[in-house]
This record gives sequence, C-alpha cells and structure tokens, in this order.
Amino acid sequence: MGIPSEMRDVWLQGRANSFPIPSPAEDEKKSRAERYSQEGIRAGLKAAAVAAVVSAVPTLIAVRKVPWAKANLNHTAQALIISGASIAAYFITVDKTVLESARRNSRAQFDNKTV
Repeated sequence: MGIPSEMRDVWLQGRANSFPIPSPAEDEKKSRAERYSQEGIRAGLKAAAVAAVVSAVPTLIAVRKVPWAKANLNHTAQALIISGASIAAYFITVDKTVLESARRNSRAQFDNKTV
C-alpha cells in the first residue's frame, strides 16, 4: 500500500514550489550558518593538530621505552592512537564551536526583539 507514484510526484512538485521567492531573512540565515560552520571547521582543525602532537609524543616515547608497548604496539596501533585522538578532538571542537555560535546568535536575536 502507500501513495501511488503519480500522486506522490504531483504532491512533491506542489510542495517544492510553495515558496518560490526566499525572504532576506533566509539568505541571512544561510550565510550565518555557513560562517558558523567555517568557524567550527577552523577551530576543529586547530584542535586536531594540537591533539595529534599531544598524543603522538607520549605514544612514540612509550613505544621506544616501555617494554609492553614495544612488544604490543605496532605501527598500525600507533597510528590508530594518534588519529583517534585527533578525530575526537576535531569533532568535539566543531560541535562545541557551532553550538556556541548558535547560542550567541539566538541570544543576540532575543535581545534585539525585546528592545
């Protein structure tokens, strides 16, 4: 059962053209969202680079000095440790930055509406 494909296509075409002219507020929201995402990406890349260095130094020292690490951590394990820390730092920082930007924006909009 379900919606026949002809009816579904007609219904979707009607919904796609419901707002043919975007408002200026939509353009502003789109540019703001892009700016916030770029800001988050920049901060995430910085955090990932720092995390890579911070996790690489002890990992590489441990592989050369600690007997257990020397015996059990091959090159793949070392790369996974370093890249795992970098990836986690990247995504956590991007998420926090974008959410903080959205929070700042919503507070600014709220303050402007109350005035």
